[in-house]
Amino acid sequence: MASVALSEAEKVYIVHGVQEDLRVDGRGCEDYRCVEVETDVVSNTSGSARVKLGHTDILVGVKAEMGTPKLEKPNEGYLEFFVDCSANATPEFEGRGGDDLGTEIANTLYRIFNNKSSVDLKTLCISPREHCWVLYVDVLLLECGGNLFDAISIAVKAALFNTSIPRVRVLEDEEGSKDIELSDDPYDCIRLSVENVPCIVTLCKIGYRHVVDATLQEEACSLASLLVSVTSKGVVTCMRKVGKGSLDPESIFEMMETDEAVACQWYDRQLPNLDGWLNASSKNEEGREKDGGICL
Repeated sequence: MASVALSEAEKVYIVHGVQEDLRVDGRGCEDYRCVEVETDVVSNTSGSARVKLGHTDILVGVKAEMGTPKLEKPNEGYLEFFVDCSANATPEFEGRGGDDLGTEIANTLYRIFNNKSSVDLKTLCISPREHCWVLYVDVLLLECGGNLFDAISIAVKAALFNTSIPRVRVLEDEEGSKDIELSDDPYDCIRLSVENVPCIVTLCKIGYRHVVDATLQEEACSLASLLVSVTSKGVVTCMRKVGKGSLDPESIFEMMETDEAVACQWYDRQLPNLDGWLNASSKNEEGREKDGGICL
């Protein structure tokens, strides 16, 4: 994880501000920064999105390719995640410096989507046990300004919504052999339903309180954070602790309650704007107009 060096005086200033519900940038403990979302930003992908959350900048591209269904799920397609930590984000990522963080983020995404409520993977099946669509989700960290997981979850959701999968027909001849035919029309495609794709809310424990959407400076004052992914229906698909510190049971329950409250506010106030804008963008694509962006 990207880090920043702070003096003891700066840490004390941040901790005391959090205790008074007044952070350095003027936000309260449960306030998010402005989120900028832009889709259709990479031309050679099936779908893409870019999210800016404060000084955190995330780019996600999705490529749809044909593959073979997994043996344990013959009627479903699947998602593969890869995370690249650009050295431009922080000098700490030079060489193989960002590999551990990239693996941690990818594993978290697998845990979030390893359930039936997030994405209907059956829509990715072309021919049971033979052919399916595999969505390769590539996450690129362009800049790290704190709260990576939350920004990545929003970017992945927007990129999956923006993903266009070619419509396929399976033709069978008299001998029983099957042939796959892709539509010639680039606008004859299917879309994934991302209504139940969860968003992550990360709470950082600072002193005796906790904050959402922590900056790099605030993360430097925190030894432990609780990461919870919640769908719009309130279903928790993943919960894990990050950081070197520990959390007592009382703090965990308190942070979970805050997570649920913040997630409800997020879905009620922010995501309807995002979902409405994404739906409008989808209609624009059908009319062959280019997507734009939104600030939540």
